[in-house]
Amino acid sequence: MERYWIIARSVTYAQRMEKALTAAGIRTRIFRAPRELSNLGCAYAVELTDGVPHPALAILRNAGLWPVKIYLLQKGNYVELSL
Repeated sequence: MERYWIIARSVTYAQRMEKALTAAGIRTRIFRAPRELSNLGCAYAVELTDGVPHPALAILRNAGLWPVKIYLLQKGNYVELSL
């Protein structure tokens, strides 16, 4: 199963992202981002449980929220996607 992780700079920012996405009907969950995915000490990830990240990124941008990075987790490997 493919999963997309949107990296946020803090837990508060991740919560704002989650709120905007949930309001748009996109299911998410928040967790601490693995260290190897961010050079920020307190980065959090918002996982898209419904798949495709493009509508989610548009929703976040319309809400004035900008992810640090986005990754595809596929078969245990992280692939950084362009924003």
